[in-house]
Amino acid sequence: MKNTLNPVWQTFSIPVRALCNGDYDRTIKVEVYDWDRDGSHDFIGEFTTSYRELARGQSQFNIYEVVNPKKKMKKKKYVNSGTVTLLSFAVESECTFLDYIKGGTQINFTVAIDFTASNGNPSQSTSLHYMSPYQLNAYALALTAVGEIIQHYDSDKMFPALGFGAKLPPDGRVSHEFPLNGNQENPSCCGIDGILEAYHHSLRTVQLYGPTNFAPVVTHVARTAAAVQDGSQYSVLLIITDGVISDMAQTKEAIVNAAKLPMSIIIIGVGQAEFDAMVELDGDDVRISSRGKLAERDIVQFVPFRDYVDRTGNHVLSMARLARDVLAEIPDQLVSYMKSQGIRPRPPPAAPEPSPPQSPARTPPASPLHTHI
Repeated sequence: MKNTLNPVWQTFSIPVRALCNGDYDRTIKVEVYDWDRDGSHDFIGEFTTSYRELARGQSQFNIYEVVNPKKKMKKKKYVNSGTVTLLSFAVESECTFLDYIKGGTQINFTVAIDFTASNGNPSQSTSLHYMSPYQLNAYALALTAVGEIIQHYDSDKMFPALGFGAKLPPDGRVSHEFPLNGNQENPSCCGIDGILEAYHHSLRTVQLYGPTNFAPVVTHVARTAAAVQDGSQYSVLLIITDGVISDMAQTKEAIVNAAKLPMSIIIIGVGQAEFDAMVELDGDDVRISSRGKLAERDIVQFVPFRDYVDRTGNHVLSMARLARDVLAEIPDQLVSYMKSQGIRPRPPPAAPEPSPPQSPARTPPASPLHTHI
């Protein structure tokens, strides 16, 4: 603290692990210096304490004499170079993603698939939507890689699946938020296989069109997330797309609004397009904003699918890497939402009492059995 002989230092936080490695009686030495502009700070003195002493908080036990050992040796009348008083001390336990999952937080997983014409005609092998009898296309691979993992955090395994950028039968209207299963009332599909089935059904019934609008599906999932904000549910939207985004301003606004809600967005870019706009939405380097308003949290993770296609054809390893990188930020994003709302994990439900073993009904043997346990 500059220009004062009576400094009051700001509060700061430090992990207990870094402070004393969990040893509450380990000696902690505090040194006090007088700041000099040229960096040759003058040593004023030092004192020692411990976590256990600091934990007493503001009291007579936490007023410390700051002593310069050299001065003490030279001057008989030297007492100290001043005192340091502890003003406050608090310990907060950090909650983890697993603490919330154990406490019953459900992950609601929604998929949105790009049906714009830039994907190519699904009946041709050059199309990103081509359904080969021998292997999954990029959309199905990306969906399976992420879905196979995230499905285990959702107990009912019912996943809404949406499409955008297509003309729908029977009247050919363009939609940016249509259910892949054709059911407007309930777009949920049963498991990852159910989503793939609905995806293939849509490819046979809709006409690929455009433009590439994200805002409607982001807003769709945000409505679900907004309905339950007590920490018991968290929504994850997976968008798989091939192209340059058409409604960037509206999407940014939708994401900034969604950042206040219990949700995260994963974007996987398939094909060879330039994905500069997706990198901007990711917000790792610069937090996204809309109309001068910054997003409260970074909730978007973008990865280009082409970075994970193994040239040797070993899709198992490359898809595992894709899933790992895509899902890497979800735990921290979930915890950051819970912390921002002051939501603590619920205690895990008690394990049910084991029931006494039931003896199967059978005819007792003629002679007694001797069992060694």
